[in-house]
Amino acid sequence: MKKEWKKGDFIPFSPPRVDDLIINEVIDTLRSGWWTTGKKTLLFEKKIAEYCGVKGVKAVGSATEGLELVLRWFGIDKDDEVIVPTYTFCATANVVLHCGAKVVFADVNYDDMNISLKEIEKKITSNTKVIIPVDVGGLPCNYDEIYQIIFEKKHLFKPKNEVQEKLGRILILSDSAHSFGAIYKGKKSGTLSDISVFSFHTVKNLPTGEGGAIAFNLPEEFDINTLYKEFSLLSLHGQDKDAISKFQNNQWEYDIIVPGYKCNLTDIQSSIGLVEINRYDSETLPKRKKIFDIYTNAFKNYHWAELPIYQDSNRISSFHLYCLKIKNINEQIRNKIIDDILKNNVSVNVHFKPIPLFTAYKKLGYNINDYPNSYLAYSREITLPVYFDLTEEMQEQVIEVITKAVEKNLI
Repeated sequence: MKKEWKKGDFIPFSPPRVDDLIINEVIDTLRSGWWTTGKKTLLFEKKIAEYCGVKGVKAVGSATEGLELVLRWFGIDKDDEVIVPTYTFCATANVVLHCGAKVVFADVNYDDMNISLKEIEKKITSNTKVIIPVDVGGLPCNYDEIYQIIFEKKHLFKPKNEVQEKLGRILILSDSAHSFGAIYKGKKSGTLSDISVFSFHTVKNLPTGEGGAIAFNLPEEFDINTLYKEFSLLSLHGQDKDAISKFQNNQWEYDIIVPGYKCNLTDIQSSIGLVEINRYDSETLPKRKKIFDIYTNAFKNYHWAELPIYQDSNRISSFHLYCLKIKNINEQIRNKIIDDILKNNVSVNVHFKPIPLFTAYKKLGYNINDYPNSYLAYSREITLPVYFDLTEEMQEQVIEVITKAVEKNLI
């Protein structure tokens, strides 16, 4: 039973929604005796595909696993280059290094914090095989312009295997961890790039605890049934039979076709996802938009506030992160503001610390000074609480605490 919130109580950053619908669905799975990947995961994949408007989806254990599986399927290895924005979670770049390839960082736009088109254009070489745009906070990148750039640079593309030759150009692999349900030019996230990878981590709009999904939107030359089989092999040790197939008629014997990975999503996790996707458009997105609008209406009156873009003529966000920026401050002042906010029982976050600031990437020779927009956005950004159970009274406290903390430190 939830403790009733009172003014002054702690406000967490992004706890998941837990109600009887979720609890009962998980209990149903537990009682069924089938806890691993099974019928509920298959149904969840189908629901995601229907929701996004794509022909096929493969559920995986995390978005990170999904990104790496796609890179390995595409044959990314040493001497290849993958363009990644500096303003993202480290996983977007880590998976490239796991494959032995080179991360080519691109700076972002200061306003929406998505990858800069000019930077993409500058960074493409004959070694570029993949671009991974990131929909920061849930706002889609400008995908039509990205495609225009890669088609203009198509003559530089040098395929190294049959899959790359079939595509005949740079692969656009969208890190859509934040943007499930977002819209770009009337189309939903999942249909905006060749392949999109979603995250269902606990703090995401559609949580399953941990988890993710790969949405396929490749040209018609790629058969969806073949793709699904290939990714099923890759995601479960390379086995030619999953647990259901082995169980039926006691068909225990199986073969390992490729040395695959362990990336499957379970029915327990999918149980939560099935509940959440069924109420995503009717409950989740409207509530999150309302929270965004309340913040915007409150902070637009302050000269120091730079409000996030979450809707424009082409794009509608999934309302995942409310990234407030404070004008004309530096990283040190931003950190003091956050300290004061936390001392007054409001949890906030920062999205993101640009990857070249991390020790592992400094050791590889990356320098944050080469990405000025990323550092400037990071040094001024504070991410506010957004979740289904956040009430208007709780938001009032968030707004009050943040306002006092900012104005105290701007003096």
